[in-house]
Amino acid sequence: MTKQALVVIPARMASVRLPDKPLADIHGEAMIVHVWRRAMEAAIGPVLVAAAEQEIVDAIQAAGGQAVLTDADHPSGSDRVWEAVQKFDPGETYDKIVNLQGDLPTIEPDQIRLTLDLLDDGAVDISTLAAEIVEDYERREPSVVKAVISLAPGARQGRGLYFTRVPAPSGDGPLYHHIGIYGYRRQALARFIALPPGHLESRERLEQLRALEAGMIIQVGLVDRVPFGVDTPADLDRARRALARKP
Repeated sequence: MTKQALVVIPARMASVRLPDKPLADIHGEAMIVHVWRRAMEAAIGPVLVAAAEQEIVDAIQAAGGQAVLTDADHPSGSDRVWEAVQKFDPGETYDKIVNLQGDLPTIEPDQIRLTLDLLDDGAVDISTLAAEIVEDYERREPSVVKAVISLAPGARQGRGLYFTRVPAPSGDGPLYHHIGIYGYRRQALARFIALPPGHLESRERLEQLRALEAGMIIQVGLVDRVPFGVDTPADLDRARRALARKP
């Protein structure tokens, strides 16, 4: 039987560095539509955009996709995803949820599928991805979140032990760039949303630390390439170049 999950893409217009980011034009289509297409290509289940504004809903529906309007004042994308899940699937048909950021138009469908595969281990609450850092400046760059992973020699996945904005761990060996996509067991997402913000989460400004502080298990899979996020006009130009030959 084919594994299925509900893929939810949270999106909101508010962005200081790139206003109206979800609707930014990439070869005649809004960026959020490109992300929706990548998720559809993964073919792991329905794809739903959780929108903070009606304009995003309209863009997705015009492309043939599904979107729901959510509370514009949610404190995080995870809260927006949870509202959308409850509205779209009140009967709890889907017990696995993939939370895909709406600013990753170059993400590969295989990476989305891997996020779901990592939940095959029944002990895992949350899954996510990382890639080895190859650019030296990224080791020191606070915007590049590092995943500290317990990895056996040659392994391509392991337990996430910590996430941080500083170079970690110390000593010789690779560092890993965390990628902002998450797979949740439905009950794990419900538990996560109900937790108060954690102390380490507040210090590092990293939501996933709330889960670790609460004892939840995060499994991290390794991929070969980081799908870059679009946060600035320069990033948008880069995305347009990267997607120039893609549908």
